[in-house]
Amino acid sequence: MSDATAKIPATIAPPRPAASDRLKFYGIWIGAALALLVLPKLFSSGGSLTTFSLIGISIIFSLSYNILLGQTGMLSFGHAVYYGLGGFLAIHAINIIAKNKFAIPLPLVPLVGGAAGLVFAMLLGWVSTRRSGTAFAMISLGVAELVASSALILRTFFGGEAGVSANRTKVLRLFDWSFGPQIQIYYLVAAWTLIAVIAMYALTRTPLGRMCNAVRDNPERVQFVGYDPHIIRYIAFCFSGLFAGIAGALAAINFEIANSAYLGAVQSGTVLFATYIGGVGFFIGPIVGAIFVTLLSLGLSDLTQVWQLYFGLIFIAVVMFAPGGITGLLMMHRPLLKGGTLSRVLPSYLVAFVPTLAMITGLMLAIETTVHFTVNPGEDSHIKAFGIPFDAANPAIWAVAAVLLIGGFLIARKTWARVAGSWDDALTAAREKGVAA
Repeated sequence: MSDATAKIPATIAPPRPAASDRLKFYGIWIGAALALLVLPKLFSSGGSLTTFSLIGISIIFSLSYNILLGQTGMLSFGHAVYYGLGGFLAIHAINIIAKNKFAIPLPLVPLVGGAAGLVFAMLLGWVSTRRSGTAFAMISLGVAELVASSALILRTFFGGEAGVSANRTKVLRLFDWSFGPQIQIYYLVAAWTLIAVIAMYALTRTPLGRMCNAVRDNPERVQFVGYDPHIIRYIAFCFSGLFAGIAGALAAINFEIANSAYLGAVQSGTVLFATYIGGVGFFIGPIVGAIFVTLLSLGLSDLTQVWQLYFGLIFIAVVMFAPGGITGLLMMHRPLLKGGTLSRVLPSYLVAFVPTLAMITGLMLAIETTVHFTVNPGEDSHIKAFGIPFDAANPAIWAVAAVLLIGGFLIARKTWARVAGSWDDALTAAREKGVAA
C-alpha cells in the first residue's frame, strides 16, 4: 500500500451544512408552527376551523400514503384499511377510557390509532409486500374489499351501518380543556400534524428512506448490494400504516364517530387523488395535494351535484399533462426564477389563459346541461351551477357551450405551442447563465 493510499481515511463524513442552511431549515419548521398558531386568529369561524382540521388530517393521511407510492413505488388501492381501523380503535379507546375513568387525556388517543394501524400493517403487510407493482396493487385492493365487507358483518366491533360513536369530552381534561369546542380540536389536530410531518420528513432522510427510494427505482440492484427489497417494502408499509392510523384516529376524534365509510374505496381513492395531484416526487407534494383536494371537495360539493366527476377529470388531466403534479409544475419554474428568465414565459401564459378558460367553461356548461337531462330529466330546466342560473333547455346555452368548447380548444392549441416555444427559449437562456434545469 502506498503512502498516498494510507493517508486516505477509511470513512469520510459528509460536510456539515452551513449555518445559513441550518437556520433556513429550522426556520421553515418554526414558521410552520407559528402559522398553525396564528391561523385561528385570522379565520375564527367554526367552518374555517373544521376545514383546517380536515386539511391537517388529510395531510397526515396523504404523506403516509406517499411513503408507499412516492418513496417506495408501491401503488395501493386499500390504504383506507389502516386509516379506518385506526379510527375504530380510537373510538373504542375513548369509550373505554370514559367508562373506566382512566387518567389518559385525549391528545394521547391518536397513539392508539397509530398502534392499531401499525399492528394491522405488520399482520397484513408481510404477504402484501412480497411483490410490488400490479401484484401489490391487486392484493391491496383485495384486502380493502375484505375488510370493508367485514365492517358490515362484525357489528359488535364496527357497529354496522351506523358505526360507533363516542363523546370526546368525557375523557380526562388536559389543562382544563374539554376538547368540546372546535378550536381545541383544531389545535390538537395541528399539533399532531406538525409532529407527524416532521417524523415522516425525518424518515425520508434516514438510510431506510434512501433504500426505499432505491427499491422504487431499481430493486434488482438493491438485492445485488445485499439488501432484501421485500424487507424494505415491509418496513415502509408498517410505517405507512402507523401514520395512517394516526390520521384515522384524529378523524374519529374530530367527528366523534367511526363508520364503514372510513374503510371504503372512496377513502382510498381520495388519498390517491390528493397524493398524485399534489406530486409524488416531492415531500411537499402530498401536503399541497391534501390542501387542494380538501378545499376543492368542500367547495365543489356546494356548487354542483357532480363534483366527483370534476375530480376525475382533474385527475385525468394531471396524469396526462402534469405527471409531476401541482408541485412538479411549480418546481419546473425554479430554474427560470433563479436564472431571471421567468418574465419571458409570463406573456405566453397570459395569452393562453383566455382561450383555455373559455374551453374549460364550455366543458363545464356542457357537463351541467347533459347531467340535468340524464339524471333529472323530468325536473325544471332552470338550474343553477357554480352559482350561475341558466335554462338547460335553451338551445342558445348548447350553442354557447359548443362555441366555447370547440373554439376555445382550437385557439388554445395554438397558444400552447407558443407557450412551449417561450419555455424552451427561457430555459435555454437560464442554462446559458449556468442554472441547471
